[in-house]
Amino acid sequence: MMRILFMGTPDFALFSLRALVEAGENVIGVVTQPDKPKGRGYTLTPPPVKVYATEQGLPVYQPATLRGEDFSALLSELAPDLIVVVAFGKILPASVLDYPKYGCINVHGSLLPEYRGAAPMQRAIIDGKRETGITTMFMDVGLDTGDMLLVEKIEIAPNDNFETVHDKLGACGARVLLRTLDELRAGRLNRIRQDDALATYAAKIEKGDCVIDFSKSAQTVHDQIRGLSPTPLAFTHTPDGKMLKVIASQISDTASSSVPGTVLSLTGGRITVACKEGAVDLLTVLPEGKKRMSAADFINGRRIAVGDILQ
Repeated sequence: MMRILFMGTPDFALFSLRALVEAGENVIGVVTQPDKPKGRGYTLTPPPVKVYATEQGLPVYQPATLRGEDFSALLSELAPDLIVVVAFGKILPASVLDYPKYGCINVHGSLLPEYRGAAPMQRAIIDGKRETGITTMFMDVGLDTGDMLLVEKIEIAPNDNFETVHDKLGACGARVLLRTLDELRAGRLNRIRQDDALATYAAKIEKGDCVIDFSKSAQTVHDQIRGLSPTPLAFTHTPDGKMLKVIASQISDTASSSVPGTVLSLTGGRITVACKEGAVDLLTVLPEGKKRMSAADFINGRRIAVGDILQ
């Protein structure tokens, strides 16, 4: 049976690791990122993949680096026939890519060559895409530039957010990975070279990506909000300078010719805000220093008024 070394770190990778284990694949070990401090208490927290692997009795390795003699010695000891990589979080050096007999197969959350890089799911939603998908590929030394193997598309529904798309793609990635392994064993995998001319890059989400610009269309603002929800969340500021993060929104049917950012209405439990084109309803918010709440509760707390300008 093929000896598979799994490399992955967050919840997205967990879908694929669980599928391998439940399918009875011979997972000989799991490589994941080191534990990191989280929360206000900076408690050292293991990655989701480590938690699951430990529960399953799988050997877990958390190297500080993949370069150097220590990891090379580990590879020689484990002797994997194949390495499966899902959202590991670091570039694999050539010494790792070249080691296994069957190479390294990656599960990527986009329709390559579109959205290579760190944040393909968020960027697709923010850009207003109506579909995305999973691509499996043989890895090379470039950033998501390897030959493609299998592809499966999924719909991005009008009110999907990062969480719902993440979970749909996680399940899709697990399915496509198992199909890829079946095709590999049967000798039926076809390598498809990526067209670099069609490539786009999905950069890591930075703080600047989260600032809501109401001088854009209501659709653009809504896409940004849902693409960043539930984390890290798009935000604006109320007139008193307090940050207001937005968890959920919808396109409003309110017509507007007001200055973008103007609060037009506080009826129906919604904060309706003017955009350059149309308006957007803020439905769930996270005020600075507070817990998440409905827009209705925020309105009832008299923290906002019609005519206020969010910016």
